[in-house]
Amino acid sequence: MTEKSIYEGREATWRAELRDAMTAKERVAIPRVKMPQLAPEYRIKCNEEVNQGLDESQAIREATRCLDCPTPTCIEGCPVNIAIPDFIKNIQRGKVLIAADILKQTSALPAVCGRVCPQERQCESRCIYNKMKKEPVAIGYLERFAADTQRELQGLPTTIKRESNGIKIAVVGSGPAGLSFAGEMARRGFNVDVFEALHEVGGVLKYGIPEFRLPNVVVDSELDALKALGVNFYTNIVIGKTFSYEDLLKRGYKGLFVASGAGLPRFMNIPGENLAGVMSSNEYLTRINLMGAGRADCDTPVLKGRNVAVIGGGNTAMDSVRTARRMGAERAMIIYRRSEAEMPARIEEIEHAKEEGVEFLTLCNPVEYLGDERGRVCAMKVQRMELGEPDASGRRSPVAIDGAIDTIEVDQVIVSVGVSPNPLIPNSISGLDVSNRGTITVDENLKSSIATIYAGGDIVRGGATVILAMGDGRHAAASMAKLLLNDE
Repeated sequence: MTEKSIYEGREATWRAELRDAMTAKERVAIPRVKMPQLAPEYRIKCNEEVNQGLDESQAIREATRCLDCPTPTCIEGCPVNIAIPDFIKNIQRGKVLIAADILKQTSALPAVCGRVCPQERQCESRCIYNKMKKEPVAIGYLERFAADTQRELQGLPTTIKRESNGIKIAVVGSGPAGLSFAGEMARRGFNVDVFEALHEVGGVLKYGIPEFRLPNVVVDSELDALKALGVNFYTNIVIGKTFSYEDLLKRGYKGLFVASGAGLPRFMNIPGENLAGVMSSNEYLTRINLMGAGRADCDTPVLKGRNVAVIGGGNTAMDSVRTARRMGAERAMIIYRRSEAEMPARIEEIEHAKEEGVEFLTLCNPVEYLGDERGRVCAMKVQRMELGEPDASGRRSPVAIDGAIDTIEVDQVIVSVGVSPNPLIPNSISGLDVSNRGTITVDENLKSSIATIYAGGDIVRGGATVILAMGDGRHAAASMAKLLLNDE
């Protein structure tokens, strides 16, 4: 299938027929679809995916809401510039496989993005319905529907693969930035090898996001599509240790894309952080998601607390606290120093956490963890806060209330206050410029101080969303391909 036959043009006859079949006023009157979900009392006892996906009738009805704007501003809000009206209107006319192929033109991981991307702050925030004070078209739900339908009906998606140009490219890390870059380069005819330090491919998609939000079968399907394009994956290889950058050059690689992420957890440097039972969200989620610590027969079990406090207000904090509920926590708490309105987590994740019985202790900040006679955490002191003036991020800064300190009983604390870039690659390549935050310094084309090394995702941003990392991978691929092919 060629790109032309996939898109069939913005002015195709069928688009006019769809517009004529229903007036804009009738489309606007259709209420936004509600995502079917597992009941909270059931889902906290299992790891099944909470959002169950739209059926065909729901998807077609939601796609009908799209007004097919002449200037689709939703595309401007998408970091990988998906042709959003094109795929949505193909769903409306029942051409779901064409819709899925349109997604694959610019997104390496549509089934993933349809589940975990913050559409409400990106594409959906630009939907014209917002100007009408109505709920935007459910672009993320429709993206997931198209990608899932293709996987169920067709298996691997249609791919446009070019003849090999004989140029070898190495990628460090198999998270969203690395996967997006690998797919784009493979489509351009490059021979792409992805090196992953862990024993499974997928990066944060596998170790960081629980299956109740992103099932492994979905990630594996996306990986299979990349393998079908010719991308090779190698696990248990730590670039900077197993192989140096010089080793890669000797092996004939002409370009390197660094997507090693931000896997170094941050702590708050308060008393008691070294007590047993205090750990980072990185460790907690990796043990459970990647190493099976939730299973009874696991060789590397993790502590199962009864009173669990998760420090932070981002998506990783929500993943951690919801996982704790599934691990048997009777009381699971989010401790966040600002108000709920300032939380960076997705609204949907906050709502799901509340439905699952999670307590939100906002305007609270831990100042000390207390231990018992065995050196295990048993309580924490929490400073109550109030909001002051906005800081550089635009959120109001938390200010301590004098003397307002509470003690809360806990037997497990999971710290989720941010991450820092993986220092291994930046420290192992001589001449590579690194910022004072430990991120690799790149130009507008994501090229580093070394001409054939590009970087993207969290190793550049210091912490970002899946779709922003994918956008970096796509941008870097276009830039590196232009350099290596001398294509002006």
